Amino acid sequence: MKKPLTDPDIAPDCRYCARGRDGGAPGAILCEVRGVTEAGASCRKFEYDPLRRVPRGKPSLPQVDPEAFKL
Repeated sequence: MKKPLTDPDIAPDCRYCARGRDGGAPGAILCEVRGVTEAGASCRKFEYDPLRRVPRGKPSLPQVDPEAFKL
């Protein structure tokens, strides 16, 4: 049995659906199935497209005191 390439627990969202496109207005998505929708909406035809998902930014590193490394 093959392991899936993506997380099966991804919540459906039109922002990263293969059928959705940018609507031009902030938060608007053009869906092939439903027409113009909001960014958080989804439908039964949801098909995850991993290339449309925007990754999170890198976490900031904690500040280290140089005195802690002196012998």
